[in-house]
Amino acid sequence: MVIGNTDKTALTPLLVILAGGLGSRFGGNKQIAEIPGLECSIMELSIQDAHNAGVMEVVLVINSAIKSTVETRIIPRLPQALTIHLVEQTILDVPKKHLDKAKERLKPWGTGHALLAARDYITRAAIVITADDYYGPNAYEQLVSHFVKTAANEHHMAMVGYPIKRTLSEQGGVNRGLCQLDGGSLVSVKECLNIKIENDQLLGECAGERILINENTLASMTFWGITPKLITYLNHDFSRFLDSDDNVVKKEYYLPDCIQACISLNEIHVTAYSAIDDWYGITFKEELDSVAGKLNELRHG
Repeated sequence: MVIGNTDKTALTPLLVILAGGLGSRFGGNKQIAEIPGLECSIMELSIQDAHNAGVMEVVLVINSAIKSTVETRIIPRLPQALTIHLVEQTILDVPKKHLDKAKERLKPWGTGHALLAARDYITRAAIVITADDYYGPNAYEQLVSHFVKTAANEHHMAMVGYPIKRTLSEQGGVNRGLCQLDGGSLVSVKECLNIKIENDQLLGECAGERILINENTLASMTFWGITPKLITYLNHDFSRFLDSDDNVVKKEYYLPDCIQACISLNEIHVTAYSAIDDWYGITFKEELDSVAGKLNELRHG
């Protein structure tokens, strides 16, 4: 489904929003949950910020349960100048030889598979985000600028990371992917669990060991800048994932794992930018009012 004007600027990235999750911990489809006081979803704020940065085309990767709401309530509230594509992430979107495995599957295959659902539209650079995370306007400005400068190099990708101290939760410890950098380039993302402040120190569990974490370490919050080169690799690697994993009916295929593999193989270079704005996310319904208060203050002053 396509809505809007299909004219677009070749150097400006499109925006891909991963909104196909089931929101089991939230207790519903948090992608479309309206923020009290703003009367719109976090996803709509992200689209507005991306559009203000120059993005003219958006791909929404959704599940069938929210399609009607997106079409009738959300899209009419978006800037009319945008071109909007709706793509459903379906469990059966796998190579034919793996259809039997897919039929046993109860939930989507993960963020890597969600991005693959948008593969037909990623013919140029794209900013990839998740629907229920608020990233702030500057992140979009940084990646739009990045791709204007690197448009000729499909191997040159990017990410915006957030200082870990600005991604902590009042609800308790959080799990984050911590970025290891080399002169502004991403080397790896290491998963660290139960990160929280204890006795005025920021601690987290990495590889089974409780360690001290620098509060300015960048955390990956799924704000990626990709090129079609990654889609080529995703196609191959998702098939490999299905071939090789014995527990594939339950395991998920994660986008960061694919990006890490490409970096390790020297297939791509990822420039890491540091966010200026704060990040806000919603995992549990109880967090909605707290996040709403902060977003109302940011958007209304």
